This record gives sequence, C-alpha cells and structure tokens, in this order.
Amino acid sequence: MNPRELLRRSLWLAPLGLSLVFVLGVLGWVRANEADEQEEQRQTMISDALSVEAQLRDRIDDEQLHLRQLAAALAGQAPSTAALAAHPEVNSGLRRLWQSVTWLDARNRVLAEVPGDAEAARSDDGLSLHLTARVQPDGVLVVRYAPALMLKRGVPWWLARKYDVQLVDSADQVIASTTESSMRAALGSRPSYRVALTGPLRASPLAQAALTDAALELTLREPVANGVRPLAWVLMAGFLLLIAVASALIRRQMRQVERAEAAGRTEAAWRRAMEDSALVALRARGFDGRLLYVNRTFCDMVGLPAEALVGQLPPMPYWPSDALAEMAERNRRNLAGLAPREGYEARWRHSSGRLVDVMVFEAPLVDAGGRQIGWMGSILDITERRRLEERERRQVETLAHNARLTMLGEVASTLAHELNQPLTAIASYNAGISNSLATLGVRDEPVLGALKRLGQQAEHAGRIVARIREFLTRREPRHEACDLNEVIAAAVDLLRRELQRREIALDLALSPQAPPVLADAVLIEQVVINLVRNAADALAARPSGRHIAVSSRLAGEFVRIDVQDNGPGLAGRRVEQLCAPFYSTKADGMGMGLAICRSIVEAHQGVLDACDAAAGGALFSFSLPLSRDLIPDQPEPAHG
Repeated sequence: MNPRELLRRSLWLAPLGLSLVFVLGVLGWVRANEADEQEEQRQTMISDALSVEAQLRDRIDDEQLHLRQLAAALAGQAPSTAALAAHPEVNSGLRRLWQSVTWLDARNRVLAEVPGDAEAARSDDGLSLHLTARVQPDGVLVVRYAPALMLKRGVPWWLARKYDVQLVDSADQVIASTTESSMRAALGSRPSYRVALTGPLRASPLAQAALTDAALELTLREPVANGVRPLAWVLMAGFLLLIAVASALIRRQMRQVERAEAAGRTEAAWRRAMEDSALVALRARGFDGRLLYVNRTFCDMVGLPAEALVGQLPPMPYWPSDALAEMAERNRRNLAGLAPREGYEARWRHSSGRLVDVMVFEAPLVDAGGRQIGWMGSILDITERRRLEERERRQVETLAHNARLTMLGEVASTLAHELNQPLTAIASYNAGISNSLATLGVRDEPVLGALKRLGQQAEHAGRIVARIREFLTRREPRHEACDLNEVIAAAVDLLRRELQRREIALDLALSPQAPPVLADAVLIEQVVINLVRNAADALAARPSGRHIAVSSRLAGEFVRIDVQDNGPGLAGRRVEQLCAPFYSTKADGMGMGLAICRSIVEAHQGVLDACDAAAGGALFSFSLPLSRDLIPDQPEPAHG
C-alpha cells in the first residue's frame, strides 16, 4: 500500500488527533492566561500599594500642615487647656484623625492637653503615632493619632474591599490593619505586596522601636484561581471519549462510503463513456439557467471545455453578441417550461467565431427522488443542413431573379422602342410649329421660349430612354467630365413643381469645393431624381412640416451627395434589403428604383448607403470617386 493510500485510510483518526491537539492547546492557553492574569494582578497590586502609600503620605503631610497652622496661631499665648480646647483647628483635627493634642514646654512638661473623642480614648492604650510642631517662644505641640484609624480613613473604600491593608514592622508583626484581625493577612496563599514607609511617621516612645522598619502591605482578598479545575478535567476527558467514539463511527462510515464510491465510479465511467460517444450534444441546466452538465459533443459544438461551461449562468459564452436580447428572452421562456415539444432552432457562436445552427429539444431533468431539478437538453448540429437549404434557396432565387431581369430588360427595351416614336413625333411637331411661327413672323417670346423648352425636354427624355436601355442591355455608362452640382440642380428643377404641390420644403446645400467627376450625367441625374422622389413619397403621411435636404460635399477622395427627409425613417431596414430587386415599401411600387440606382452608382465605382438620420427620418447617400485627371494641380509651396 502506497503512502498516499495509507494516509487516505487513516483519515478517520484525524478528528481524534485534532481533538487532542485542541485539548492540549486549551490547557496551554489556560496556563498562559493564568500567568498573564497573575502578572497583571501583581502589577495592579504594586500600583495600588504605591497609590495607598502616597495617599497616606499626603494625609500625614496634610495633618502636619494643620498642626503647624495651629502652632502659629498659639504663638505668644499663655498655655491653657481651655484656650487649646476652644481653638477650631483642634476641634477639626480631633474630628478627623487626632487622638489628643498636648502642649509641652522646653522641658517636655505638659502645659495643656485636650483628649479626643471616645473612640480615640479607647485606642489610647494601643499603638499610636505622633506629629510635633514648635510654638514660639519655647513650647511644643504634640498630636497623637492611631495608625489603624489612619488606615481606615485614609484608604479608599474600593481598595479596602479589594485588599487587606496592614502596617507591619520588620518582625512581620501587625501594627495597624483595616480589618479587626491582628494576624498578617499575607500568611496564607493570597498574593501580597509590601512597600516601605519612609518619612515623618513618628511614633510614641512605646512604639518607636516597632516602626523603625515599618512597611505598608496589601493582600488580595480574592486572588485568581490557579490550575484547571476538576470539572474542566472531567469535561475534557468526556470530550476526548466522545471524539474517540465519533472517530470509530467515522471509520465505519468511511468504509461504507468507499464501497459506494467504487460502485459509483464504475457506473459513472460507463455513463460517461456512453454520453461522450453519443453524436447528440447533451446539457443539463438548473431552474436558474446554470449549466450543470455538458458532454463532449456539446463542448466540441461550441469549442469550449467543460470546465469553462459548467457553472455558467446566462448569458452563455456561445450566444451571438448581436442577439443577446433575443436569446435571453427565449431562455426565459424555456426555463419557464414553454419550450416547444417539437424542438426549436437556434444559432450559436463557436469559440472560433463561426456560427453554428442547432436544433434544441428540452425535457425535464428529474433527480433520484422523482423531483424536477432543471431541464435536460438534446442538441443537434444542423449547420450543414441549413447551408445546403440556403444554397438551394439562393439558387432558386437567382434563377427567378435572372428571369425577372431578363423579362425586365425585354420590357425596358420594348418600352424604350415604343417611347422613341412618340418622343420623335413630339420633337418633329415642335420643330414644325417653331418653323411655322417663324414663317408667319410671330415674335411672341413666351410662346417661342416654351416651344424651345419643349424641344429640349423631348430631346432630354430621348437621351434618358436611350441611356436606360443601354444600361439594361449591359453597356457601360458614358463617363464624361461633369459638374455634380449642375446635375443635382437640374434634377431638382425637374421636381420642384411637384414638391411645391405636395407642400414639401426643399433645402439645397451644394459645396462649391466639389470638383468635376467622370460620370454619366444622365444616369446620375436619374439617381438623384429617384432618391428625392422616394423621400417625397415617404413624407406623404406627415401632416405638415415636410422637409427634404439635398447636399453635396467633398469627403476625402470622394464626392458625397446626401438626400435627407424628416419622415418616418427606415425602421431598422438596411440598404441591402431596400435595394433588393422587387422589394418595395410602397403599395404600388415595383421594387426596382433603388436597385437600379445602386447598380448605376456601383457602375461608377461608387457606393450607395442608407440609414436613419440622427434628427429623425431617413438619410440616403451615394459617393462617387474623384478622377485625378480632373483635379487641378496644387501649386507647390514657395520655399523661402
């Protein structure tokens, strides 16, 4: 058995081992925490001891100051008990801390003495300390006070509740205490701290020796408990026992799981082999559209690995970017259970960028408990079938289109032949009338001008019919130098009366910078007429404010002519659809106008385009290339 397999089979011991590590870590943490708490407790005790010592020192200094003020007030007075007892400073001191006030002479004889209250009198036989102050000229004031009373009144109450505060001597005997006990509080296991007292703690002769090395000692009343309590040991032992039982159960469960996994792997391998060998792409999705499973055929169909697909939420990476809204709406309907039972066609995008036509069949995805957990899809690649169908359709359309064009050429040829005769007759009659009027000596200028204009229009119509006939019979246009601005102006003049009748405002903006081009003026004029007339027809439904703008401008190596209206626009239709033969948006249209215009423009090596105008309406434009032979040479810049 290799080490990895051995490690895997020993995983059931992991909870027990981790539990032991956890228990040891808890014990270590408890010990460290206790040490930290004890150190923190000690630092706090030291701080509190120093604080109490300072407070007692301040209290003694304050009492010494009061005694000096009393001595200064009694200076020069005759010593008497009545005077001493009547002094306010004496009464105040007796209420605070003093047990008695004694006035001595230079030989230490008592001149006057005032005893304290009953409590001071009772403690008069115990240990007491004293303060002295000299009274001018040769007297001394002595104040006795009890150290126990000083501790009780000088130690803050919160420290007295937390510590046993005692004054001890060098022999560890208790001099004074905040408690009634005369034994040292620090004799037990409770933590304590001692700080030496220095300074004016003068004692009476009876206690002077005891206070030679007096110290202040603080003993903690409720120390932090040391060690782990027995209950904690019982809990940890029980915890380890439960973990051991649980580990045994886990080992048993792991063996059962291993047997089930082995059987599952065998079954999954068979199922995977069958699914990957299927020629139908399979996918499983949840109710939220998330991909749960894909087979190899599906991955090959979209060009992405299973790792990049499983777990994906809509939009899917194989959806075409230009149809995301449509795909999202269809996906929403399918997830709601509205997918057609007979399947539906869709177009996906391979990771290489090519489009894939598919047929999708959706069915409920049911788990082992019989509950539906999503949708199972079977997908067929019908790209090749669609390609063959499209090629067949195009062949049929091409044959029909060629037949229509052949018929149209025949009709146009016949129509041109038939129109030539009446146009020739009109020209002949016009010439005859003009000659007759000249013979009769008629000099009516309006009539003669109208007849001359009639002859010109008849000749122009004949040229138009001839050029269209030549164009439809596959002859090349006659490329001649022409001014596009003049061609546009002539085309607009022919339509001006019609536009006025329709109440359409025409705005002509021709760029004077546009140079001449090589083009067939008659055919280009027909393109402009057709575009302007189509714009006028598009404005028929507009009640008022009809407007058409025709402009020309130089665009690089091209001259561009724009025809823009403020009609309803193109409704998203593209120029390829609009220029398709026999396609028309008008009820009485033949669908050949824009197709002929596009053919004329492309025969001049130009481009015809159409789009929705930014301000509303439609914008048709065509561009014709400039001829370098007609562009005047630019003078070279002078070199200075």
